[in-house]
Amino acid sequence: MSAELPLRIDLLTIFPEAVEAYCDASILGRARRNNMIDLRVRDLRCAAPEPHRSVDDAPYGGGAGMVLAPEPIFAAVELIDPARPLLLLSPGGRRFDQAMAEELARGGRFSLLCGRYEGVDQRITDHLVDGEVSVGDFVLAGGELGALVIVEAVSRLVAGVLGNEESNSEESFTNGLLEYPQYTRPASFRGWEVPEVLRSGDHAKVARWRLAESLRRTFERRPDLLERRGGLSESERALLAETGVIPPQG
Repeated sequence: MSAELPLRIDLLTIFPEAVEAYCDASILGRARRNNMIDLRVRDLRCAAPEPHRSVDDAPYGGGAGMVLAPEPIFAAVELIDPARPLLLLSPGGRRFDQAMAEELARGGRFSLLCGRYEGVDQRITDHLVDGEVSVGDFVLAGGELGALVIVEAVSRLVAGVLGNEESNSEESFTNGLLEYPQYTRPASFRGWEVPEVLRSGDHAKVARWRLAESLRRTFERRPDLLERRGGLSESERALLAETGVIPPQG
C-alpha cells in the first residue's frame, strides 16, 4: 500500500443511503476497501432541525418546486468541514471532461455538493461553494448521478484502482481520441469475424490497427475532438489515407 495519502472525496447529498450503495460496489468499493480513495458520503440533513430535518423551502417570487435553503446547507457544510474545493453540481457550471477529471485527481482532494429540486439558494453558490460543475446540457432531478459520474471518472485515474495500469492510457479521451473497437472470443460469431490482425500476434501491427481505428472513429463520429487537439498530424493523416478514410494528399 502506498504511503501517500489516498484521494479524498466528500459527497454531500440528501440521499446518502442510495449514493453509498453505489460507492460500495465494484471498482469504487474495492478502491475504498484498499484505502486507495477516501470517499466519504455525507448527509446534507445532518444539521437540519428536528423533527422533519427539512432542507428546502418555497422560492421567493413564487414558482413551481422547492429550493435548497441556505441555513441548513451552510450549517451542514460547516459541521462536516468537507475537503476543498467544494463544487456544486449545477447546469451553469464548468463542463466536466477528462481534462477536469485529471485536474481533480492531481489536486488530491475535493468535495461535491448535490443540488436538488429547483436548485439552491443563490447565497449557497455565492458564498459557500468554491465553484460549479456540470456533466452535460440536460436536466436531472438532482446532482447525485452527476456526482457519481465525476467520482468514478476521477477515481479511475488513481494508481492501482483499475488494477491494470494500461487501462487508463488506452481509454477514450485520454489522448484526445475515441477508443478503438474491442473484441473477445469466439473469433467467429454468427458469421461475424474478429479482424485477422488482432489474431496475428504481431504487436506492432495490432498497435497500428488500433491507432487507425481510433483515428477513424474520432474522424467520423467526433471531429470536434480532433479540432480540439489541433487537427491531424501528417502521420495520422497518412494513416487515414492509407486505410481509405480520407483521400490521399496530392
